[in-house]
Amino acid sequence: MTVDDTGSGTGGRLAPDGEPGRDAHAESDENPLALRLEQLILGAERRYTPFQAARSAGVSMELASRFWRAMGFADIGQAKALTEADVLALRRLAGLVEAGLLSEAMAVQVARSTGQTTARLAEWQIDSFLEGLTEPPEPGMTRTEVTYPLIELLLPELEEFLVYVWRRQLAAATGRVVQAADDEEMVDRRLAVGFADLVGFTRLTRRLEEEELGELVEAFETTAADLVAAHGGRLIKTLGDEVLFAADDGGTAAEIALRLIETMAHDETMPELRVGIAFGTVTTRMGDVFGTTVNLASRLTSIAPRDAVLVDGAFAEELIRTAEAPASETKAAEAAAVAEKEGEEPPSYRFALQPMWQRPVRGLGVIEPWLLARRDGTA
Repeated sequence: MTVDDTGSGTGGRLAPDGEPGRDAHAESDENPLALRLEQLILGAERRYTPFQAARSAGVSMELASRFWRAMGFADIGQAKALTEADVLALRRLAGLVEAGLLSEAMAVQVARSTGQTTARLAEWQIDSFLEGLTEPPEPGMTRTEVTYPLIELLLPELEEFLVYVWRRQLAAATGRVVQAADDEEMVDRRLAVGFADLVGFTRLTRRLEEEELGELVEAFETTAADLVAAHGGRLIKTLGDEVLFAADDGGTAAEIALRLIETMAHDETMPELRVGIAFGTVTTRMGDVFGTTVNLASRLTSIAPRDAVLVDGAFAEELIRTAEAPASETKAAEAAAVAEKEGEEPPSYRFALQPMWQRPVRGLGVIEPWLLARRDGTA
């Protein structure tokens, strides 16, 4: 719900107090159930125009407009559509700026990141719950009649669960930040970044029905998300036929990549998979990752063989440095011979690396990719 930047309305008449008004029929065309659901979910009635809300919150129309747009709400001109909660949200964000805790630009970013994340969550919940849980319990009842009581029951439970998960995620993210070596590393961090891509997805879109395609994508995203989380990585985002994940160390990323390949290979309903991983400096912003390392991981994925994992030289070096993989099988044999001679346990490597032919990669020059695999008996 974006406000009118000027505070002068968008063609509506002036209210008696000189404030921008709205057309008399603005709410008359709205669905009564939609209005009841809105009031239930927001917990308050519509009381303010954007102009009135900004004035009540003590912020300028320009700043209020930036906040609303950042949260992803549509332009409503000067209709009376805002509640006391909207005023409080404006007041809180503006208060953080006034107290010097956030810059104005950062406050807008907070609004944008929160809006984008919760918008997707809300869309998914409505699609899932109202599709699957609002089947009329009695003959003759419409889905519309079931929606209100369902939302009424779910709302407090989902709200508490959302706050719980957010606090858990915030605690995890904060822990990662404070463990950074220095302030610079908090922004530009060294991470392993991987893409997992379904092979032949474009052909599938032409062959499968929409419902079948949706089920396949959901199964892939669910499997990938579970595996990434279970093995200590972070799912950055899903792109339908592709997922982007990150890990703090090479061993974790390698385990995730190989588990993804192995799991998908055992599922006959799934297409083949390919994974590309790169290791290096990554810029993090609003939960996403950017930079040359990310671009390189994407390029490696596009040239990876089917059901295989391709990594860059920096990632291979990281696995060798941390003794997760030998530099070569010859080196591994030499290390084992030395250990046996000295009566020690030979090195135990989890992964194997095979150098591939150097090749030019668009925008990144010539690279030497490595094929990543498990060492025998380490699955």
